[in-house]
Amino acid sequence: MLRKYAVRLGASPRGEVPVERKKRGHNIFEAAAAYVTARAQDDQDGVDEASSWVSPEALSFGVGELASRAVVALARERSMTPRAVARDLLGLPVD
Repeated sequence: MLRKYAVRLGASPRGEVPVERKKRGHNIFEAAAAYVTARAQDDQDGVDEASSWVSPEALSFGVGELASRAVVALARERSMTPRAVARDLLGLPVD
């Protein structure tokens, strides 16, 4: 019976007021994807916004992970080694 009244009043039976959940923030992979996309499009405002979502260290990790996954995906698509793809993308001679 007390629980019914507590629910109506907006408090828990222990007298705690429910806390409103905050909107989920961006994770490092969302930030990395937005950052790399903005860099590719030469969009400085997008770069600045994505950079503000996570710490510089987290963004660096996310960009590195995105680069690794992209190189592996391209290597599979091109039937090449990841090393050859990475060197090709950077304009280095392929060994």
